[in-house]
Amino acid sequence: MNIETFRAYNLSLKGTTEGMKWDHLCFMIAEKLFVIIDLELGSFSLKCDPEDFDALVGRPGIEQAPHMAKRQWIKVSGLEVMPDEELKTRITTSRALIMAKLSKKLQALYV
Repeated sequence: MNIETFRAYNLSLKGTTEGMKWDHLCFMIAEKLFVIIDLELGSFSLKCDPEDFDALVGRPGIEQAPHMAKRQWIKVSGLEVMPDEELKTRITTSRALIMAKLSKKLQALYV
């Protein structure tokens, strides 16, 4: 996956907005961040299921995301680290984990 298809996939998810924070491109749902990418380095971070955390950070190119909730966010060194289908699944999971914390009223807008 390249940056254009990565961006297009994120924006294809209902209600997703994008913006810049901390010099990084961010994808958000209801102003809540679910993916953040450093366009200069190509690394990105996303929320993961805490049950998957250990297996994910045990893989090359994946580590605990700095400055993010411990054992809940991973940093991936580049778009090539994961196969495209897995990456799409991880993005969708990150978005779902963030949506689960929204009010039922807000959730209904983005289903």
